Amino acid sequence: MALSNLNNFHLAASEVTEVNHLLNNLEDTLAGIKTTLTADDRQRYGSINEQNKLFVNKVYDYHKNVPNLRTMHIDWAEFENDYNSRANLEGIINRLESLLVKLKNAKTLHDYDNYQAALDDYAYTNFMAGTGTEGFETKRNELKQFFTRSKVKNTPPAE
Repeated sequence: MALSNLNNFHLAASEVTEVNHLLNNLEDTLAGIKTTLTADDRQRYGSINEQNKLFVNKVYDYHKNVPNLRTMHIDWAEFENDYNSRANLEGIINRLESLLVKLKNAKTLHDYDNYQAALDDYAYTNFMAGTGTEGFETKRNELKQFFTRSKVKNTPPAE
């Protein structure tokens, strides 16, 4: 027998409303981030890799701790703003990605539970259609379209 009801936690309607309200607030708060990059832009600007992040961090450390060694050709206030924004956004992204993983895992279990229950209902429908009970033949005909039968070829393995 298949496992079922793998996730018995269900958000109440009030919780869904609250989550949607919070998401609306988050979207409103982040509305200033309007940057849209094309695929070419993402390729051109890319994401700096870990080695380059270490490089940026080292330049930042020198900027903060040994200011007489920094160039005057850089807007250091903007550099710091970019540095802090990058760190803040990275933290937010990590938290959101963690939430996404949890949400996707919960959804996967609910999907599985729904599918198993639907299979049980289809088996019951097949049984009841076999008894001639009114309505079940029509239901079975509607549902069987989702189960295509393919012939399995029993070909011997190549030697």
